[in-house]
Amino acid sequence: MSQSGHRVPGFDGTLLAVQDLGSGFPLVLLPGQANNHHWWDEARADFHATHRTITFDYRGTGDSGTPEGGYSTPEFAEDVIAVLDALGVERADVYGTSMGGRVAQWVAVNHPDRVRRLVLGCTSPGGPEALERDASVRRALGQSDRRAVLKALVDLMYSPAWRASHPGPYRTLGDPAMAPHARRGHLRASDRHDAWDALPRITAPTLVLHGADDRMTPAGNVALFASRIPHARSHVFPGARHAYFEECRPEASAMVTAFLAGG
Repeated sequence: MSQSGHRVPGFDGTLLAVQDLGSGFPLVLLPGQANNHHWWDEARADFHATHRTITFDYRGTGDSGTPEGGYSTPEFAEDVIAVLDALGVERADVYGTSMGGRVAQWVAVNHPDRVRRLVLGCTSPGGPEALERDASVRRALGQSDRRAVLKALVDLMYSPAWRASHPGPYRTLGDPAMAPHARRGHLRASDRHDAWDALPRITAPTLVLHGADDRMTPAGNVALFASRIPHARSHVFPGARHAYFEECRPEASAMVTAFLAGG
């Protein structure tokens, strides 16, 4: 069971709620913007045959502290390192999706000795070179009506065909209990991420995954990663949207497991 009461200090002392499950080589699972560890509830157990999975609630989410500062992707990456230090983990595999993929980029860039293998899912390198969501998506997510935003999020995350047989509840729609300043901090962190110049410094073997029909973060970013990260592999799942890791779960989890095993 999740150690929901287990909290460790982040890079600046902010207490972070950690969930440490299973046995095997450590695998850090990083969720998307404004989400806590429940983002991984559906797929997490897929990795327990081979890995000990480690998650934590980002600052401002779940049972973690909600400071005024520390909301940037490089700072979130330092929280990852602080969690690994607290757990006595010297080296881990890292799998980050959406904003978690942005955070994972900085973990691999700034702490290459701590990352054995890297998986980047439904994410972007950020900066002016990245392919960003179009204006219609921004408008849908910027509505003042929370119910309308949630409806838009569900559509961006999952294809209609998949939703027809998987009616929810969905764990990827954000932490509803976040304080307004923390929600704004997460949004700024994701929007201001720019690892373009740093990506060639990634030394860990890297797998890039994406849904072909992702409008939240366009799939064209896969080719950008392939051009910047040495020897990166990639796969695009036909018909999948942002949450490919749930919609294409059997194939995606098997692909990640094989890659982490050195395949």
